[in-house]
Amino acid sequence: MPDFKKDMKVSLKVRLILYHRGQILLLKQTKPNGGNYTLVGGNIENGEAARQCLIREAYEEAGIVLKEKDLQLVHVLQKVKNGEQRMVLYFKAYRWEGELKARETHKFKEAEWFHLDELPKNLTDTIRQVLEEYRQGNLFSEIPFKAKMPLK
Repeated sequence: MPDFKKDMKVSLKVRLILYHRGQILLLKQTKPNGGNYTLVGGNIENGEAARQCLIREAYEEAGIVLKEKDLQLVHVLQKVKNGEQRMVLYFKAYRWEGELKARETHKFKEAEWFHLDELPKNLTDTIRQVLEEYRQGNLFSEIPFKAKMPLK
């Protein structure tokens, strides 16, 4: 039986729920990357603070400039799947600058706005779950581990 404490990879990520005129921003992935809609965000790198990471990712992926003071933590997701544990911090913002467009064209085809009541069908399952939890006012959610954990 695997030693879950030793074998599990842990990653820390950030995502952005950006509002504009009652809609949120979603990026459409290219077909090789799944072809689904997702939120701006990425992995927090060593030595990088969560909001600094989100500011960097927002510019790299969508050409937008955010300020730390405008980012509010609204949800935390713990996801355990295939030997990896992810903690994802979701921040919302209403203010941004820059010219919005999908910049990492090898990963994303488009940047589009959607109403929370009219989300696209091909939204990633994780993002759909998180947005529902967020709308219900839940600060934390988890996607549970399916296998049995070893007993000590």
